[in-house]
Amino acid sequence: MTSILKRSIVFDTETTGIDPLHGDRVIEIACLELDNDLPTGRQFHALIDPERDIPADATRVHGFTWSDLKGKPRFAEIADAFLEFIGPVDALIAHNAAFDFGFIDAELARVNLPSLDRTRMVDTYALARRRFPGMPNSLDALCRRFEIDLSERGTHNALLDCRLLADVYIELTGGRQRGLTLEVATKQATVAQYAPVGERVPHPMQVTDLEAAAHERLLDRMKEPLWRS
Repeated sequence: MTSILKRSIVFDTETTGIDPLHGDRVIEIACLELDNDLPTGRQFHALIDPERDIPADATRVHGFTWSDLKGKPRFAEIADAFLEFIGPVDALIAHNAAFDFGFIDAELARVNLPSLDRTRMVDTYALARRRFPGMPNSLDALCRRFEIDLSERGTHNALLDCRLLADVYIELTGGRQRGLTLEVATKQATVAQYAPVGERVPHPMQVTDLEAAAHERLLDRMKEPLWRS
């Protein structure tokens, strides 16, 4: 029986602020392609001139000022390449996906292009909240919980965040496939290599005292929670 591979795109944006309906713009887009939940090595990355100033609060998050981005392509110049890279896809994966979808859709509307397909949206933040109710579920928190290396992360960086999110997504949806391992050729290239590794060892979850206390407070608000049965 022939298996059907699922093509997914993990993507992330950096922006000038939090509200595309009040003039905030995308300044960076990064995408990684997954085939059956394994990185293929194909990626899309663009720095974008937002055609407006970048507030200091936003710069503290991602490190970019407008002067860093002047002369970079405008969104209209990269839109077709971005959509071509996404192409036919089973899932568009992002952390707090409504934020990224909202910004991308606003940019696409400015250049009279169709919005992203919301039926393909997969929100890893929502997945994490269901799996770890009452616990911190930021990308950093999830990486620490799954023991994913954060040593390269300083300010937010869309391409690095995509690589981290791909690992988080795999853990949230059941871990790496049995009999496969993923090796990275270099820190800059994401290349999937297949090798037999035998049975998958379950990933132990380390819950901090703060996380356990937050979970207990959540249970206190629930009527006859199953966790206390």
